[in-house]
Amino acid sequence: MIAHIQAIAATEWRIGMRNRWVLLATCLLLLFSLVLAFLGAAPVGEVKAGRLSVTIASLTTLSVYLVPLISLLLTFDTIAGESERGTLPLLLATPVSRSSVIAGKFLGHVAVLALAITVGFGIAGGLVLALYGGTATDIAALVRLTATAIALGAAFCAIGTIISASTRQSGTAAALAIAVWLIAVVLYDLGLLGLLISAGEGTFARTIFPWLLLANPADAFRLYNLSALDLGSTATGIAGAADGLTFPPIVALGVIGLWIIASLTTAIAVFRRVEP
Repeated sequence: MIAHIQAIAATEWRIGMRNRWVLLATCLLLLFSLVLAFLGAAPVGEVKAGRLSVTIASLTTLSVYLVPLISLLLTFDTIAGESERGTLPLLLATPVSRSSVIAGKFLGHVAVLALAITVGFGIAGGLVLALYGGTATDIAALVRLTATAIALGAAFCAIGTIISASTRQSGTAAALAIAVWLIAVVLYDLGLLGLLISAGEGTFARTIFPWLLLANPADAFRLYNLSALDLGSTATGIAGAADGLTFPPIVALGVIGLWIIASLTTAIAVFRRVEP
C-alpha cells in the first residue's frame, strides 16, 4: 500500500512539473511575497516592529487568500479530469485501493504546494533578512508561517479532492472550487463581521463568535500566526475584530489538522462510491 501511494504521489509530482504547476505556483507566491516584503512594510515605524516581522504579518494575510486558491486549482481535476479523459476506468482496474489513490494524489499535490511556498516565502524572507536584519524570533516566525501555510494548503487540497471526486466534469469541478474559495475565504468572514456588528457586545461576541472564527481553517491559520507577532493594533478586518480574543495555539493548529483529516476521509468515502 505504501509503495502504491508513493508511486501515485510521484506521478502527480511529475504531472505538476510537466504542466508547469510548480513553476507557476512558485512564481506567483514569490512575486506577491516580494511586493509585500518591499512595498507593504509601511507600518514598521508606527508599531516599532522589525521589517521581517511586518513582512511575516503581510505574508500571513497573503497566505489566507492565495494558498487556498492555489490548492483548489491544483486539485479540482485530480479525479474529475481522469473521468473526463477516460483514464479513470484504467486507474481503477489496477490493483490499487481507492484510498491509496486519494492519499497518493493528495501527497503529490501537497508536495508541489510545499515547494512553492517554501521557495516563495523563503526567498522573500531571506532578502528582507539580508537587507534589514532580523532576530532569531523573526526567523522562527518565518519558519512557523511556512509550515502552517503548507498545513493550510493541505486542508484545501483535501477539500479540492472532495470536489473533484464529486463530479465527472472538470469545468463543474473548477466552478465548485472557485465557489468554495469565495465562501471560505471571503464571504465567511464578511458574514461573521456582519453578525458581530448587528449583535454588538453580548453573548454572541463573547461565546459564539470565537468558535465560529476558529471553525474556518483560514481564520485559524491567520489567528495562530498573528497572535505570535507583537504588531500593536495594525490588524484590520476579521483579524481586527478578533483582537483581544485569546486562543491557545494548539486549538488553532488542531482545527487545521481536523480539517485535513476530515476532508481526506470524506474524499476517500466519496471516491469509493464513484463508478468507473
